[in-house]
Amino acid sequence: MNLTLKVWRQKNAKAKGALETYKLNDVSEHSSFLEMLDMLNEQLINEGNEPVAFDHDCREGICGMCSLYINGEAHGPDRAVTTCQLHMRMFKDGDTIYIEPWRAKALPVIKDLIVDRSALERIQHAGGYISVNTSGNTQDANAIPIRKSDADKAMDAASCIGCGACVATCKNSSAMLFVAAKVSQFSYLPQGQVERKERVLNMVHQMDKEGFGNCTNTGACEVECPKGISLEFIARMNREYFGASIVAEN
Repeated sequence: MNLTLKVWRQKNAKAKGALETYKLNDVSEHSSFLEMLDMLNEQLINEGNEPVAFDHDCREGICGMCSLYINGEAHGPDRAVTTCQLHMRMFKDGDTIYIEPWRAKALPVIKDLIVDRSALERIQHAGGYISVNTSGNTQDANAIPIRKSDADKAMDAASCIGCGACVATCKNSSAMLFVAAKVSQFSYLPQGQVERKERVLNMVHQMDKEGFGNCTNTGACEVECPKGISLEFIARMNREYFGASIVAEN
């Protein structure tokens, strides 16, 4: 395929960025989207130009670092995949593809297509942990009976990889789907009960502190999430937060 790429270039967080146009030819439909960007960078380097900075690591849909806004959609036109799992067969010969970083005040651009997602990490640090007695008498986790329905929901919530697609696709740049997944992951399990109330209060407080917007139940976050995290977890987090707030006030 021969493609026209409109790529966001930005030297640093303070610089004013802009879309730049590149022509890229002979792209295989079997290539992944990141392999296509590798081709572009090889072309730019051969021409003596600076390559496009983009984030990536595992390229297996696990880490979420490859996150890109492609033709106005988080992770591109495919569904339930990260950018590294998106293949060029989703595009056609002659297409113009717009490639941008996440757009959110809480996720500032570092360079080109790379954003600073440390705000999500700080939310996780605020409450995404459990207290376990490690005195040498630790009970094996598998020895604690858990209802299968609760275990399944906990695993569904735990599948969140923190890529930030929910933030990028939300008109309010809300991180509530991410926070709800992390809160719910622990709330379904007996190991998560010790910090249950403090967890939801601390994580929601940190989310607000980071400057993320509020949820308006548009549902775009669930649609664009590469792991299909359900909006139901936001409802659960709201219930958890309400209950913890009443206890805190009393």
